[in-house]
Amino acid sequence: MMKMAVLLFDDFETLDVFGPVEIFGRLKEHFQVSFYAEEAGLVNNRHGVSVMAKNLGELPGVADVFLIPGGFGTRKEVKNTPFLGKIRQIADSASYVLTVCTGAALLASTGLLDGRRATSNKRAFAWVKSQGEKVEWVPKARWVVDGKFYTSSGVSAGMDMAIAFLADLHGLDFARKTAFEIEYKWQEDPEEDDFQIKP
Repeated sequence: MMKMAVLLFDDFETLDVFGPVEIFGRLKEHFQVSFYAEEAGLVNNRHGVSVMAKNLGELPGVADVFLIPGGFGTRKEVKNTPFLGKIRQIADSASYVLTVCTGAALLASTGLLDGRRATSNKRAFAWVKSQGEKVEWVPKARWVVDGKFYTSSGVSAGMDMAIAFLADLHGLDFARKTAFEIEYKWQEDPEEDDFQIKP
């Protein structure tokens, strides 16, 4: 079983977190999902969602999969140097790191995406790029895989990436079956992004 740590911070994007958690959380024989924040306690977002989180400091060396969501809170957290240091430490030790939406900006700010291909929310693409100028940002991609790093476009794209991650680990049939069980139409082509910004 893989231990999955989901990062939380104030004003995280709801679907960035709970889209993938719906997918991974139902696969209890494969994933154990837990929530972590800079400080233990309730973490709130703009949608009125509150989640109880454990202290991020307990996590280094423990997580097999580290999921970093986006949301308006990323604009503040990219300036939080101690927080970024913890993110880097955990991402460095995890077997896989998955980001959704502007969560890529947090990971890029640690330097771990330097020289790697990545993508993010197309409506915040310019801002995300400014957080990692050494990253090879892919403007047309639903999600991108580079080594152990999976980055996805905006909000709902995290679900496509999550199912693609399952396909990489357990095969295409397993991934399609999971998508079917939640009545989700999976976009199987990572290069097909209906929401890309047209020139």
